[in-house]
Amino acid sequence: MRQNVEPISHRSNFQVKAITHEAEWNSALLSIPYAHILQAWAWGEIKARHGWTPTRLVFLENGAPVAAAQILRRPLPRTPYGVLYVPKGPALAFENTELFARVLAELERRARAQRAIFIKLDPDVRAHSAAANVLTQRAWRVSDEQIQFHNTVTLDLTRSESEILAAMKPKWRYNIRLAEKKGVRVETGDASAWRLFYDLYAETGARDGFIIRSFEYYRDVWTTLAAASQAKLFLARAQDETIAGLILFSFGARAWYFYGASRSARRDWMPNHLLQWRALRWAKEQGCAEYDFWGAPDELQESAPMYGVYKFKMGFGGEFVERIPAHDFVIHRALYWAYAIARPKYLARLRG
Repeated sequence: MRQNVEPISHRSNFQVKAITHEAEWNSALLSIPYAHILQAWAWGEIKARHGWTPTRLVFLENGAPVAAAQILRRPLPRTPYGVLYVPKGPALAFENTELFARVLAELERRARAQRAIFIKLDPDVRAHSAAANVLTQRAWRVSDEQIQFHNTVTLDLTRSESEILAAMKPKWRYNIRLAEKKGVRVETGDASAWRLFYDLYAETGARDGFIIRSFEYYRDVWTTLAAASQAKLFLARAQDETIAGLILFSFGARAWYFYGASRSARRDWMPNHLLQWRALRWAKEQGCAEYDFWGAPDELQESAPMYGVYKFKMGFGGEFVERIPAHDFVIHRALYWAYAIARPKYLARLRG
C-alpha cells in the first residue's frame, strides 16, 4: 500500500498514510495518546450511513504512528462544496506542539483540496495549554456551533476499588448501599433491550427537557458499537421493573458514560448511583484507566443548565477537566458565514 503514503512538508521521515482497513486503523489509533471512541473505525461507519464520508489518516514519523485523524466530509446539496469534521480528534501527544502544528497544516491543506468551506475539530486539548495556543496561531477560530461537550468530569480507574469508594462523597457511598438495600440490581443488556432503554431515554428527555433522535438512529449507533465490543448496556431493575439504565462506550484504556436514563418512579431508591458504581467497576475490570462522565457545564455556576448533573458526577470523586471548545478553520468566509453562523441562528428562531 505504498501508494497511500505521502511525505509532508518535504520531510521524508514525516508522512501521512490513508488507512482503509478496520484492524489497521484501530491498532494505529490505539498506539497514539488521546485516542477517542469518536475516532474509532466503527464511529466512522455509523456516520457513513448518515450522510458523511470518512477518511482515515495516520501520520508517521520514522515509520511509526504519531498522530491520527478520522475526517468526516458532508457535501452541501447542489454545490461542489462540503464541510469537514474531525470528531474529538485528531489524536496525538498534544504536549508536542510542533507535531500538532504539522498535523493541523495537513488538515488545512486537505480541506482546501476537498473544497470544504471549513473544517471543524474538537480534540481533547486542555484549556490554557500550549496546544490551545497553536490553534490560535494558525488562525483557527472558536466555533459558533459546538457539537460535542468539551468540559467533562473524569475518574482515575488505576486506583483500587476501595480507594475509589473512599474518594466519593459520603452521601454517594450511602446511596449505593441504599439502592442495594432496596433490592435494586444491575444487569447487562443485549440488543433485545435497545428499545427498552430508548423508551427510558425518551422519558428522561421529556422530563429533563432535552431533545433526542429517532430510535432507528440510536439503534444503529448502539448496535454497531456493541458489535465492535465498544458499547455496553447496564440496566437497573427493582421489583421486576427496569427503572434506570446507562450505555458505556469504551476504546482502549478509556471509557465514556454517553447515555443515561431513568423512570420518574423509584428515583428515591438511588438506582443511578448503583448503576455508575457497577459501570465504572466493569470499565476497570476491562483494563480502562480512565472513566469519562462525558459532559460538564461551560461555566461552573449553579444557574448553568448542566450544573445538577455536574454535581452528581463530581460526587463519585471525579476531576473537573476544562478543555478547549470546537474550533473551525475557515476557507470560504462568505459561505462559512451563511452555513455556520446565519443558518444556526435562523434554525434557532424557527425552534423558538
